[in-house]
Amino acid sequence: MIEKDYVIGIDLGGTKILTMLVDQQGDIIAKVKRATEADKEPSKIIDNLKQTVVTVTEQAGIGLDEVKGIGLGAPGLLDLEQGAIIDTPNLNLKGVQIVEQLKEFGPAVFLENDANAAAIAEKWFGAGRDVEDLVYVTVSTGIGGGIIVNGEVCHGLGNGGEIGHMTIDPTSKLQCSCGNYGCWEVLASGTALARRAKEVVISNPDTLLRQMVEDIEQIDGAIVAEAARKGDLVAQGLMTELAEYVGLGLANLITIFNPEKIVLGGGVSKSWELLKPTVEETISKRVMKPLLDGFEIVVAQLGTEAGGIGAATIALLKLELI
Repeated sequence: MIEKDYVIGIDLGGTKILTMLVDQQGDIIAKVKRATEADKEPSKIIDNLKQTVVTVTEQAGIGLDEVKGIGLGAPGLLDLEQGAIIDTPNLNLKGVQIVEQLKEFGPAVFLENDANAAAIAEKWFGAGRDVEDLVYVTVSTGIGGGIIVNGEVCHGLGNGGEIGHMTIDPTSKLQCSCGNYGCWEVLASGTALARRAKEVVISNPDTLLRQMVEDIEQIDGAIVAEAARKGDLVAQGLMTELAEYVGLGLANLITIFNPEKIVLGGGVSKSWELLKPTVEETISKRVMKPLLDGFEIVVAQLGTEAGGIGAATIALLKLELI
């Protein structure tokens, strides 16, 4: 029997913790999902995190002594050298030495931004396997991303890749969760789409979009996309507006990084067929033509598991197991 090398990947989110045991081929051996309970004390969140590590090894029937390393993908601004969370808007973990909290398990622990982890997953095991330069963009509740240059994550001084917080409209009165105004995230995320839809249906009560919900507050990005597919003109207009903002941000990324691929993930990517024509038209208008030679936009392949797979991949890479 061939002995396998195992690592654990943890995707720490604002609502859930996804933890998985992965082998050196990137295959998921076991996985467990648990509520983060982000509104609780830091000690409770850490306890939930630790419990997933114990549970996933029990599921796989192995001991922690057989785990070579632990990768942790966390949101927000991080101190990678100190293994600490500097600040994160949706988790009560500001200033927590998160790596230190996991050292009791024994294996080495490696911290990375969650979007960077997802980018690494797509680079090694997903839609970016055939390229060395890509930008991963996740458009869902917010907008996050990871930049891969020559096969490596571009960290800058430590927190590079916060693409959702580049300013797209300096005249906008819409305030982002980061405190700035006119960020890409506040204009082009799934949350932004839902907000605009709620505004529009008030003056368009006969739209199918309004008829699909009992209460306006139930409208989200998925419902807007469904209404657009059914031919609702109001919903289609909203999707076009969103696509223009998505295209603006992507055009900036293409101009700056000239990647071989942009890998598009997150909930909005499920509506790519609705967005694609306007996104591509916007990019074509705003990007110098030579920068588009050999370039393509593709939909991410690993879905909601990308963060966990990426966190595990970080451990595999750091330990030189792949």
